[in-house]
Amino acid sequence: MRRENQSSVSEFLLLGFPFWREQQGMFFALFLVIYLTTVLGNLLIIVLIRGDSRLHTPMYFFLSHLALTDTTFSSVTVPKMLMNMQTQHLSISYEGCISQTYFFILLADLDSFLITSMAYDRYVAICHPLHYITIMSQSLCVMLVAGSWVTACACALLHTLLLAWLSFCADDTIPHFFCDLAALLKLSCSDTSINQLVIFTAGLTAIILPFLCTLVSYGHIGVTILQVPSTNGICKALSTCGSHLSVVTLYYGAIFGLYFLPSSGNTIDKNIIGSMLYTVITPMLNPFIYSLRNKEMKGALRKLFSKKIYSSN
Repeated sequence: MRRENQSSVSEFLLLGFPFWREQQGMFFALFLVIYLTTVLGNLLIIVLIRGDSRLHTPMYFFLSHLALTDTTFSSVTVPKMLMNMQTQHLSISYEGCISQTYFFILLADLDSFLITSMAYDRYVAICHPLHYITIMSQSLCVMLVAGSWVTACACALLHTLLLAWLSFCADDTIPHFFCDLAALLKLSCSDTSINQLVIFTAGLTAIILPFLCTLVSYGHIGVTILQVPSTNGICKALSTCGSHLSVVTLYYGAIFGLYFLPSSGNTIDKNIIGSMLYTVITPMLNPFIYSLRNKEMKGALRKLFSKKIYSSN
């Protein structure tokens, strides 16, 4: 069946953030700075990891992919939001909305899988240090990243195909700054029970199970740390896991706060603010977390700047 017969809507309207018109310039400048910081910070992490041989380890291999994912994740929603704020042209085409939904789900799920892979890497490094090189081989790391991509693509494709078969009738207004799947399902005049079932199943696969695996990994790490009588050993373990734990807290904290905590007050405002936390703020903070709390990253950054200063002289 042709898509034109499935939907009479050719475009949607993204209402964006609920602020006064006179505040728009300030918010545009703020989100522009956040977006540029996100892109430049994550690209810097990728450059540092690729350029410093000391960072060619499994942990930084996963981190480079996380940085690339965060850059793309932010780019799926923020540029369109900034354009809408600047031009006051709030519409997005039907095809553009479906595409944005696909890439949003893909990259959100990919973030979750990569964070879990990094947790497993930390588990092996602390709980099985003598076998770390053997277990975390290059082939396993590539398989974990490839498996993350394949699973995330499958989940996003399933959501998008089911979404494309829905009919959208009169209402085309999305009270959000991007094409959120839940908001689109509310606009549909079709039966969305299958979509809701897939959301539950895919959410279990892409969010809950990775989160539980991360908890199990850090549970084993906690037990191992407590069995180490040395204060130096505990500090070293905490230093190794500190950055990743911060990322886990930011990412899953925003998601669980948005989707699993009971709503109070304005649900629309809560959804917008919650989505902003894990789509805009968290990708920006990740580079700072890993660069400011990681000695190896600080060393690579100093090495890069010293090379730049030396070459300029």
